[in-house]
Amino acid sequence: MSTSAHRVSTGERINANEPPGHLTRQLTDRRIRLTRQRRVLVQVMETARRHLDAGEILERAQKIDPNITRVTVYRTIDLLKRLGLIDELDLLHLRGDRHFYESHGPRDHIHVACLRCGKVREVESELYETLKRQIAKDTGIEITVSRTEIGGVCSDCRK
Repeated sequence: MSTSAHRVSTGERINANEPPGHLTRQLTDRRIRLTRQRRVLVQVMETARRHLDAGEILERAQKIDPNITRVTVYRTIDLLKRLGLIDELDLLHLRGDRHFYESHGPRDHIHVACLRCGKVREVESELYETLKRQIAKDTGIEITVSRTEIGGVCSDCRK
């Protein structure tokens, strides 16, 4: 059951059904120049229903604006990472050495991957938030980034 204290994705992205605009608002609030190409790349990332690597971001962006280059994709990804607006994930290297990118949702979440079929789900939980608060208290560190990946075998693969 999904509640505000506990949400689980039905596919890869827990925030896939949330309205786009978060990244655009964050960039505008920080007075970052939004070129047409950056707008396209941000739109691609905000509307992704699964985790995308740089090549997939480029491919989708070029369907909107064929003038977007791989360099523009990597520069925009780098900018968004430096601003703390997106995360870079390896998803337990289930898909080789590819790296994937996702925008932050309202809360941190855990990536849970099947080691057989490679399906990735996301889990958001108040228990995870409580654990982070406890870790911060125990270590004296203000947590600004958290990435948690869990691997196992899904129910479909166990049949």
